[in-house]
Amino acid sequence: MPKARRLIIKGKVQGVYYRDSTKSKALELGIKGWVRNLPNGDVEALIVGEPPELERMIEWAWDGPPMAVVRDVIIEEADCSGSFDGFEVRH
Repeated sequence: MPKARRLIIKGKVQGVYYRDSTKSKALELGIKGWVRNLPNGDVEALIVGEPPELERMIEWAWDGPPMAVVRDVIIEEADCSGSFDGFEVRH
């Protein structure tokens, strides 16, 4: 049964290809959802998938792409009743 998580990634995560790298990793893991920059410099992601893949995605979020410096990842349960067709970078 798919689950959903909302992630807020804090640190040096904008301007380092964090969103594009998140999409690549999500597609590799079969995760659906979206990722976007927030005005305060954080990155927000909604990830939907099976629990083992979600855990792998969350582990990856702590590292991100090579130029990122992640200070914190806030994880919340989220509603996954919406329809997701792949993984998108939102602007």
